[in-house]
Parts: sequence; structure tokens; C-alpha cells
Amino acid sequence: MNQMCATCPVKESAACAVLSEEERDALAAAGRTRVLKRGEMLFAAGDDEAACATLVSGALKISAFDAEGNEQILSLVHPAGFIGELFSPFAHHDVVALTESQLCTFARKDIERAIDDYPALARALLKRSQEDLLATRNLLELTAHATAEARLAALLHDFASAASDASCHIASHFELPLTRGEIANMLGLTIETVSRKLGELEEMGAIARKGKRGIDIADPALLRDISGR
Repeated sequence: MNQMCATCPVKESAACAVLSEEERDALAAAGRTRVLKRGEMLFAAGDDEAACATLVSGALKISAFDAEGNEQILSLVHPAGFIGELFSPFAHHDVVALTESQLCTFARKDIERAIDDYPALARALLKRSQEDLLATRNLLELTAHATAEARLAALLHDFASAASDASCHIASHFELPLTRGEIANMLGLTIETVSRKLGELEEMGAIARKGKRGIDIADPALLRDISGR
């Protein structure tokens, strides 16, 4: 197996996991590793040359700006997530690193050729796109109808799920990739409400805060119940 693939922490969960070892090696030969610092942009709105990428580690945000220059965070990308619009450029969205992030990137022509060559990869990418769309719809529904407490609990639960190395349980600890301002932006809350609700979730025994961004999941079942997940 290609050395880059052999040591990849998401080799069993990324879309390319459906490929055989030989197919994965051929795909890896067309890719390259890229590391982004926090705040560095992967794709910019209107980037006609935008490549496609699998997130190996870190976290990304996909956001748009209104006419007044206000940012709206539309969704997050966690490790094993696929980033890239295969058939159209990023007309309205920026993709920016929330933390130091490592990606396996491909030119558009290379990923399009891989989709033609490997039907299983095309199906895996379609499935992942459907899952991303569902996650976006769930976020919209959450921000429209759920209480502030439920919104924040759901976001924390999703972060813990993304940080887990198993699908059957969430991680017991993770580092928040978002600032409180970014959380407020994403959930349609104020920064003050985010701070207050974090404190309330801690008082209830669902979480424990560690340092500036560390979150311990003290009671996974309670956090899930509060979130409605």
C-alpha cells in the first residue's frame, strides 16, 4: 500500500476506503498532501480552479458572506469529510481551516477521471454528499426550532462524534475548533448565550470544560438527551 495511505488516520472511513489497495494506490499517486494553518483558505468563493480534497485531520468551515460583509457559517467539515463541488465552481462559498488541518487534495480532472474509472468511488462520494446535505438540513431545523440549550448540546455531541475513532460511541474529550463567536454565528445565538449555556451544561453534569477549548463529555447520555440527537 502507498505509504501515504498506509499511515492515513481516516483510511477506513474516507470515501476512498471502498477502493482496492491497487486502486487506492493509483488514486494516491494523483494526489498531494496539503497542510493549512488556522484561518488559511482552501477554496475561495468563485474559484474556478478549486480542487477536491479529503480532510485527514483538523476541521474546516464552509461559509458565505452577505452584501454587508457578515459571515454565515453554513456547515463544518470533520476528518474523513470530502470537500469539493465536482461539477461546478464554488460560486458563493469559502472553505477555511478552523484549526491546523491536513488534507489529501486532487485536481478536478484527476478526481473526475477516478469517478469514471471506479464506480464504487462515485457511489461513495454520492452517499457522502447525501449525508452532508442531511447534516445541513438538520442544522437548519435545529436553529429554527430548538432551544438554545438543545442547539449547543447538539453541536457538542456532533463534535464528540467526529472526534471518536469508533461509530458506536462518542469521544470522551475533544478540543473545540470554533470560537464562541463562531458557535454563536452558526447556531443563531449571541456570544453571551453561548457562554451561559456552556456553563449550564457543565452545572448539569453533561460536560466539563478543560482550559480554553477543551471539552470533556462527562455524561454522554445526558448530553444526547438534551440535544435531542
